[in-house]
Parts: sequence; C-alpha cells; structure tokens
Amino acid sequence: MGYDLGSAVGFQLQDKPVSWTRKDLITYALGVGAKRDELPLVYELAKSWGPLPTYPVVLSLKGEDTDVSLFASKHTKEIIPGLPKLDPKRVVHATQSIEVLRDLPQESGPGWKLSDRIVGVHENKSGIIVDKESLLLDPKGTAYAKLYSSAFYLGSKGNGGKFSKAIASAPQAKPIPKDRKPDWVVREKTSPEQALIYRLSGDYNPLHIDPEVGKALGFGDVILHGLSSYGFAARALIRTVGKGDRLALRLICARFSSPVAPGDELETQAWKIGPGPQGTTEIAFITKDVTTGRVALSNGIAYVKTAETSKL
Repeated sequence: MGYDLGSAVGFQLQDKPVSWTRKDLITYALGVGAKRDELPLVYELAKSWGPLPTYPVVLSLKGEDTDVSLFASKHTKEIIPGLPKLDPKRVVHATQSIEVLRDLPQESGPGWKLSDRIVGVHENKSGIIVDKESLLLDPKGTAYAKLYSSAFYLGSKGNGGKFSKAIASAPQAKPIPKDRKPDWVVREKTSPEQALIYRLSGDYNPLHIDPEVGKALGFGDVILHGLSSYGFAARALIRTVGKGDRLALRLICARFSSPVAPGDELETQAWKIGPGPQGTTEIAFITKDVTTGRVALSNGIAYVKTAETSKL
C-alpha cells in the first residue's frame, strides 16, 4: 500500500485549549534550573517577575490540565491524511523552536488555544519525521508565540524511499564560527531530581522517572527531558546576551542531539553572528553535556535584544 505523504503537509489539526497559572510559570522555571538568585523568574512579588519566554513549549502536552495526566493519552488520535499509523511509543523529539510575538501574561484565564498544522513530512531509512507549526492564540485570536517542532517516528515506514516536503520552518542556524572562541560560556549542573521537577509542567513520559522504562528503551536509566535542557540554554542566553532581561529573548531554536542524564553538567557556548530581525542580535549556540562530552543541543540559533542593538 502506497502513501501520499505530501497530502499531510498543510493539514490543520484540531485546536487544543490551553491554560496556565502563575504557579505553573514558577514550576516551569524551576524545572529548567532557575535558582534562588533569579527572583524575577521564581518569586511572584519580585518587581520584574514574569514568565520565561520559552514557557509555551510545554502547552502541547499540558493543555488545560491542572493535575497529573497519562502520557499515552496526549498523542493525537486524529487521522492525518497521507500518513501511515505512527507509533507514539517509538517517537523522539527532534527539534524545537519558539518565536515570541507578544509578551505572555502571568496567567491565561479561559479561551486560550494552540492552533496546529502539519508543515513538513520527511521519510528516510530510519523512519518518518513530522514537522508541526503551532500558534498560541488568546481568546480574540491574537498570536502570542509561533512554535515549530519535529517528531521522529523511529522505524515507521511510508513508501520505503526518501521523501521530503515542507511549507514552513523555523529559521536555520548559521555554522558555528571555527576561527574564534565563544563570546559567552555558561556552565551549570542539573540536579539529580531535575526531571522530577520538569515533569510537573505537563510531560509525564515515564522515561523521565521510571528506571525500568529507561532500561527497556536502551538508555540504561531515566533521561532528562530535552525541553529542560532547552530551557537551561534559554536561561543561559538571557543571563549573558540579554543581561538578565527575560524579555530580551525573542526566538530560540535547537536540535536535540543526545540525551542528558539528570545530574549531568551542561555548558552552553554562544557566538555573536550579527544583526538579527527587529533590532535583535543573532546568536549561534550549542549546549554540551560536560559529563559525557557529547553535544546535547546542536544547530542552535537565537535572536536576543541587547543594550547594543536597542540603540540602533
């Protein structure tokens, strides 16, 4: 049986209601490593307290939930035209991006939603990759964030050959400069309990808490959520390039290259590339797992407002 994989591209998924509270924002900040000296991220009475700009990446799984949920129930049951049946037990998060269009309010209230569409499908000998675009919309339909994510369904087969079609994507990262050292370096150790905290933001995949699941999937133990490492990188860029201003980060994209174990030490290396859009500075970055020596996040690109670019 052949599949018209290209017909899936452009397919509009059902809207997903989402919500969050101030407590959710603080829980997320702690899940991506925020410390006691980062009061604008963790203390609701701090003068400049507010959400990390990357918070919306959790909403696809969190939805409107206010309690623990079953991870297996979070995968779409919609039939997507042109695609074979995809196994949610054999999927890995490949890439993630978020572009901040408007500053997020401290709590949502009712009526917010994610509007999702399939914007890319790719097949190779290892499986099928599905690219998704998500818009975070308020009750009036105003967009606050645009997100792109890629899910790699290992072992899934369409027509057995190579195929690729995409109609939209996040900005592509420039190569890391090889002729100079990073302009900024931030090294930070994750906690052995990091995944236990991050999962409270809505990703209850047992891979991140049950050692037996980690062993069964070939990791030897639990692994940290890739989006937690992604949040560590975002905080590093805010602290250095953005001089601690959480609103300075306007876009961040990365590829998840290798797993991180809770308790491992991360090092984010960032290079100034040049002017970015809308008065930002374009940054290229990678995040290394110092404990294993492997790159955890690659193909990193960020647009950050700095004191230098704000004067232009």
